[in-house]
Amino acid sequence: MQDVVFVAGAGLLGGAMNAIAGGGSFVTLPALVAAGVPSLNANATSTVALVPSALATAFAYRKDFQNFEQMKFSTMAAVSVIGGVLGALLLLSTPQRIFDAIFPFLLLFGVLVFAFGRQLGESLRARVKVHPATLPAAQFVLGVYGGYFGGAVGVMMMATWSVLTHASLNMMQASRNLLNAAMNATASLFFIFGGLIYWRQMGALLVGAVIGGYLAGHFGRKLDPALARKMVIGLNAVIVALVFWRQYG
Repeated sequence: MQDVVFVAGAGLLGGAMNAIAGGGSFVTLPALVAAGVPSLNANATSTVALVPSALATAFAYRKDFQNFEQMKFSTMAAVSVIGGVLGALLLLSTPQRIFDAIFPFLLLFGVLVFAFGRQLGESLRARVKVHPATLPAAQFVLGVYGGYFGGAVGVMMMATWSVLTHASLNMMQASRNLLNAAMNATASLFFIFGGLIYWRQMGALLVGAVIGGYLAGHFGRKLDPALARKMVIGLNAVIVALVFWRQYG
């Protein structure tokens, strides 16, 4: 029961973080591992549990939803789903010992992208000439990453879109949650049928994430985005440091 309450609390916090600034999986994944779930299974379980949260948050931002410039949203959804399938298949073929070894570094990579991805996107925007085919191609790669691991994929999408489009922040918030849900929902089917899910922990995480995601998505506009982002970056950095200490300390 203590593990269930702990995981549910992590889901509440992770869902709220995803709604406000992203990076919720940096809480949910280590929480599942701390509750005794193997890292590969924790990755799959977290993916399944956070899909409804992403949908709930996208619903909260529904009034800001728009198509991308010269690109239908259905196309973006299709390449996200295809990428998510490939990423899920890649995870299913990864041995547990290999994933245990790369898990901390995937978290570290995600935290660095979360912290510096937006600045990198703005810098590239001033230097890169965008071809129309670049946006769906980039989204496909993001889909593969999202289906395999997913840490900071929402931030990666927003950083990529900030380079390739002129979309508003609120529009990107709505789209990233819906596309994240699309790629993760598809990957989740493979994880479920592949037998990777720890159902008791997934249920607790799911309930907490949905509540946290919807409440934060509904009230998140009242928060200072810059302050919220700094707090999330600080929390994520501490968690990743603890993961490295636990594995290599």
